[in-house]
Amino acid sequence: MTEHLTNDPYELHPQPEQIVKEGKPASLTIGLTANYADTDETRFLLTPEGCGLLTSANIRILMEKGAATDISFPDSAYKEFGVEIVTREEALKADVVLSYLPLQAQDIKKMKKGATLLTMTDQELFDIKLVKAALEQKITIGCLDNMVSHNDEPVFANIVDEIDGRAAIIYAQEFLSYVGGGKGVLLAGVAGINPCEVLIIGDGTVAYSAAKAAMATGAYVTLMNNDISALQVAKQICGDKLNTIAIHPRVLYNKVKSADVILIGKCTRHFEFPKNLSIALKDSVYVLNFDETHPSISVPRTVAMALSNVLVNFFDELIIKGGMDSMLANTPGVQGGIVTYKGKLVDKLIGSYLHLPSVNIKVMLTATN
Repeated sequence: MTEHLTNDPYELHPQPEQIVKEGKPASLTIGLTANYADTDETRFLLTPEGCGLLTSANIRILMEKGAATDISFPDSAYKEFGVEIVTREEALKADVVLSYLPLQAQDIKKMKKGATLLTMTDQELFDIKLVKAALEQKITIGCLDNMVSHNDEPVFANIVDEIDGRAAIIYAQEFLSYVGGGKGVLLAGVAGINPCEVLIIGDGTVAYSAAKAAMATGAYVTLMNNDISALQVAKQICGDKLNTIAIHPRVLYNKVKSADVILIGKCTRHFEFPKNLSIALKDSVYVLNFDETHPSISVPRTVAMALSNVLVNFFDELIIKGGMDSMLANTPGVQGGIVTYKGKLVDKLIGSYLHLPSVNIKVMLTATN
């Protein structure tokens, strides 16, 4: 027995594409499209390894040629995991199309009738041409970052917010450095020198992640918000080194005046940074507004790796539940991210903005069942 084991060499586990049984029809077809060349978008939704886990589950993946260039993966890396490299038109004919930013109207018209588009929330969704094209094709549009997990966590949104927050500190350090055209200073202090002051105005994952990243560099970090209970949560999450202050006109003025870096996000209650405070800013201050800038576009490969982990679980659950329609009917957390469904607009906000009638998806699903 021992001799037999010694003489037989161990074989490596086969690649995922070899596990799929030949001749067995795919349970689902996923299309991956490239980012539009006329945008600054670099982020992507699936890595080769993530695709491998899906193809091994008998899911067919069609990727547009060169789609993953922005995350520094060649087509050959995807082909090793069973992904088929095709034209954009072929990828758009899949059952489910994945695109980080919403597709434009001309591409939605090329999708298979009744198919699904999974994307991230963007202002493009307020384009009436896009919405009408989706309604005509009976396309289901789902915004991943508006969906929540079984424990009510917006997993997709949290991932991107965390990366945005951490990457913002990379932006700030580069700006302050000589290479970035700044004065040539470190966020951190050294013996005999005070650290830079980082002021973060906002709440949530993006603000907390930026605060933790800034503190890790050695900077002096202050978080301001207009909700005391939220500041208490921030202290619990980020630790006692974080300085938390309620927004007050005089205090805000003083903090803005001394800050080397100012990061602005969404506060618990509505808040707009006062324009008259611009006179108090240092000449060399770095200011970033998370509503206008997404630092995660500078690290798109990290974004793809993180989102792939969640998407693999998402599609596993979708297959188990018997497809998109069944998953929607049985998963309330997914329903919250749906914009259009079976030729109907189900997003009340977009409907109000575009002056189009909208329906409640829960009513639609109940009537269907």
